[in-house]
Amino acid sequence: MRSIRMRIVVTGAAVVVAGVGGWQLLPSDTAKKDPIVVGTTDVITSLDPAGAYDAGSWAIYNNVYQSLLTFKQGSTTPVPDAAKSCTFVGQKLQTYRCVMRDDVSFSSGRRMTAEDVKFSFDRMLKIADKLGPAPLFSMLGSVQAEGDTVTFNLKSKDATFPSKLATGAGSIVDSSQYPANGLRKENSVIGSGPYLLKEYKKDSDGKPVSARLEPNPGYKGAVTKQGLPVTVRYFAEADQLNAAWQAKQVDVTHREMPPEVLAKLSPGSDLRITTSPGYDIRELNFNLKSPSPVSKTKVREAAAALVDREALANAVYSGTVDPLFSLIPQGFTGHSTAFFDAYPKPDPVRAKALLKGEQLPVRFTMAYRKLGANGAEAEQLKKQLERDGLFEVDLIAEPDWTTMQQNYAVGKYDSYTAGWLADFPDPDNFGQPLVGTGNSLHNGYSDKETDRIIQRTQEFTDRGRAADDFKALQEKVAEDVPLIPLWQGKNYVLGSKDVSGSQYLSDGTGVWRLWELGWI
Repeated sequence: MRSIRMRIVVTGAAVVVAGVGGWQLLPSDTAKKDPIVVGTTDVITSLDPAGAYDAGSWAIYNNVYQSLLTFKQGSTTPVPDAAKSCTFVGQKLQTYRCVMRDDVSFSSGRRMTAEDVKFSFDRMLKIADKLGPAPLFSMLGSVQAEGDTVTFNLKSKDATFPSKLATGAGSIVDSSQYPANGLRKENSVIGSGPYLLKEYKKDSDGKPVSARLEPNPGYKGAVTKQGLPVTVRYFAEADQLNAAWQAKQVDVTHREMPPEVLAKLSPGSDLRITTSPGYDIRELNFNLKSPSPVSKTKVREAAAALVDREALANAVYSGTVDPLFSLIPQGFTGHSTAFFDAYPKPDPVRAKALLKGEQLPVRFTMAYRKLGANGAEAEQLKKQLERDGLFEVDLIAEPDWTTMQQNYAVGKYDSYTAGWLADFPDPDNFGQPLVGTGNSLHNGYSDKETDRIIQRTQEFTDRGRAADDFKALQEKVAEDVPLIPLWQGKNYVLGSKDVSGSQYLSDGTGVWRLWELGWI
């Protein structure tokens, strides 16, 4: 639901590049007291952490809930947050134990206990909501709570388990306020994070409009800085976010401004822009469940042989994204170019040969979320796939993200485009959640060899030792084609001249650090 970032500050008529420890802007003594307004198109699916596995929801979870562990800014090593200490027990990497802090309380006033942690994980796995994060913890066998100690018993080795605990999926809820057998329906949050959710507004269709957050005076954990009040505004379209930015109705924007706007940004005294190699990817996902016409491997291979990523990156995204030829993006251990090796260029002759015996054109549906450049992307893909009459693609524009998630989870579409944002800084995040059995894409892909490779990648605390297995995984995905990687994003955060700390909303750890924002 997300490398050390290079920070680029655009001021005046020059572009200033600063590395870590670059520009630092400190709030003045006369700083404004108004909430800082952050605009985004990443919406909230659910306020209950058992019911969402998406960037918009987890961005809020980072701020209103606590996990046992978290990531410090720019670091890839989890540190204690609600826990006092955590460690693997023994050498097998199958038992992980945490000792709780004794001073953490929920916003309800109850002190957090080890039993709350056990409850949180047990309910998340039991509910197993189709839009929830249960696939991330497929290796978790059981959770025990005794006194101030929580013990996680894993079915198999997983060196990345601490990192998974540090994500939104590890959010700890108040066992007296959240039902054990279903999602919490209230339009509020009972958490223990750095912020309190004071108000959450939806429109008449139930779509999020805004979230008002205020610093939690009772927070105890890894965050040492108290933030300022923040209002997050949610926009249904990138153009709407851009209009609000131009009208100075938002102070910071993060995900997603229109690509043509980002490509034409010119330096100005009232703009700061942070850009960095993005760890978000975009893929075309297939429904492998029969009788979908794309359930046949040869059909998916033929589609892969026709995709032109350069055209997508340039014609649709104005060069603000980079073509991606593998499951794991650049910047992660084991990244390869498996799809380029298998499909070095668009090849309709090869695609036609792969479709021998099929009734042409092969007709299938492709859904996309109606947001920003997604429609233009879908049209470009349709044009590429329909080349030489091999395919006929029926596009489905879905205006509501939650509805689209529910639909693909039950196999309503033959294919759909979607983005994936790294939840934690490790290539494992592109393994089990995307191509493992029971993955979060709900595409029906299940392969024993793929699962064995994923399991091998999780065996080493020295992640470099897993590089060859990650390459093997990418080759297997290029062979089976449960999805086609399209592009890797670049991360842009725009901030007004009056706001400091906007660069910390995107630092590669997956944590949305609203508490770092301040008035200058």
